[in-house]
Amino acid sequence: MAGQRSSLSLQGVLSIFAFCVLLGSETAGLLQLYPMSQLCRFCDVEMSSCSGTGTCMSNCSITSICGDNSEVCVSIWRKNETGFFIETLCHDPSKPLYGIMLDDYNSSKCVMKEKNTTSGMAHICSCSEEEECNDLLIFSPIVDPTQKDQLVSVILVSLLPLVVMGFVIVGMFYWYRAYRQRMLNREWESSIKKRKPKAGLDCSDACAIMMDDDRSDSSSTHANNLNHNTEPLPIELDLLVGKGRFAQVYKAKLKQTTSDQFETVAVKIFPYEEYASWKNEKDIFSNTDLRHENILHFLTAEERKVEKQYWLITAFHPRGNLQEHLTRNVISWEELQVLGSSLAQGVAHLHSDRLPCGRPKVAIVHRDLKSSNILVKNDLTCCLCDFGLGLSLDSSLSVDDLANSGQVGTARYMAPEVLEARLNLENMESFKQTDIYSMALVLWEMTSRCDAIGEVKDYEPAYGSKVREHPCVESMKDNVLRDRGRPEIPDSWLTHQGVAVICATIKECWDHDPEARLTAHCVAERITELEDKMDKLSNRSSSEEKIPDEQKIPTEVEIPEMVKITDIQDIIAVDCSVSDEK
Repeated sequence: MAGQRSSLSLQGVLSIFAFCVLLGSETAGLLQLYPMSQLCRFCDVEMSSCSGTGTCMSNCSITSICGDNSEVCVSIWRKNETGFFIETLCHDPSKPLYGIMLDDYNSSKCVMKEKNTTSGMAHICSCSEEEECNDLLIFSPIVDPTQKDQLVSVILVSLLPLVVMGFVIVGMFYWYRAYRQRMLNREWESSIKKRKPKAGLDCSDACAIMMDDDRSDSSSTHANNLNHNTEPLPIELDLLVGKGRFAQVYKAKLKQTTSDQFETVAVKIFPYEEYASWKNEKDIFSNTDLRHENILHFLTAEERKVEKQYWLITAFHPRGNLQEHLTRNVISWEELQVLGSSLAQGVAHLHSDRLPCGRPKVAIVHRDLKSSNILVKNDLTCCLCDFGLGLSLDSSLSVDDLANSGQVGTARYMAPEVLEARLNLENMESFKQTDIYSMALVLWEMTSRCDAIGEVKDYEPAYGSKVREHPCVESMKDNVLRDRGRPEIPDSWLTHQGVAVICATIKECWDHDPEARLTAHCVAERITELEDKMDKLSNRSSSEEKIPDEQKIPTEVEIPEMVKITDIQDIIAVDCSVSDEK
């Protein structure tokens, strides 16, 4: 009996186990045949605290089993004038909802997307992978990092051709600049070789070769080769050194090569309104026959359209103009001779209608000659500058052309015939004679600051305290025309033999009658011959040689009080007249 019971109980256990296994397999089959419906939040339209950004909860308290197995969870967020609203429900994605089809219901997250529904704009999300997945609403889109990398790659690939093209253009630009610089340097070197005089050249060839002024403070051969007006020179303005009626003058740096080396030049800048003055001075400077050691060395002219300016680029002389030099310094007798002689030589070259070799040249008159328009070079010689009012005495000019030139210049230095407006327009020499008058006043200013005259007073321009600092034409008429006044030459100046001759020359140059004035060439020769004779006199005095009675220049250090200027003038009057005839 016991054995039968144990067998029966074992069979019962096995039967129960088999029944459970059979029941489990059938249940699984039923679940596969009849899947469970989606569990979703299901509320009507309700007010919501979701602002449409980030993530938030639907706050729907009702959970529902969808009626159809194909339905998914849906959440709809709307915004109107009164606030935010949320609607949760189940919906078949194969059917339209508010006029749109659901397209993201296979997701486990309910990511909001803006849609244009029949009831207006709304944010809708759908999901089906998790229960109540429409409870958590995600407004911020989740961006895949790989998508960011792909976007960056696309941007880089798109920009790569532009970057490469940019590098190519920049490289070509710098190559061009370097190539052009090399070519300019070669031209520079070749031009220097060409400038060296060769044996066997005749006079005309020598005149054609424009030698650089060795005594100039700035030769600027490089800048001359760049005078093509194709592009602005590499110039850096440094310091304002002068200011006139029409322009300002700057000390500047001109880069010669690609290195850091530079050459100091002067830049005269005209505003856009003073084009006529700039062009006149540029045209005069552009005449290669003007080149002379006592004329300012011209480099090039530029039209700077960006800055609305016109530039003249010339050599730079650090000593400044003659007026500044005389104000700061008392000069010696030797310096007076050098300054006076170089001034006269510069004016003589300007006025001359032929070069030293005999080739014809157009005569030029300055028409604004004064101490502030004369520069002092490092070797204490003068050079003329500022040709804004200059006039080329071309034979093609008619009387009307000359008449239209007007009453120009600085009133203090105007000749009597210019002040009176009675210039002889039919005789071009009359224009030169006005320059001679102005030169005489400058020579007087030099002499007034020479230590050979005895007591030297502070510098003052011609007519000093007799007129205002900037006298008008009418004021100068009263002094020069009505009173026939001239700057004072004290008797103490005449005690020095050389200064006495200079004073006699000055008086002849500022004569009221233009025809009676000396020429610039005669003044230059007179000062040169005076220098030679004074040197001989000095040598003989030091060696205690006896000067023959026939010697025209007295041997005594002092001249007797009764000696007249006209007597001293006779010393070299014969030489001057011979020069004029030549």
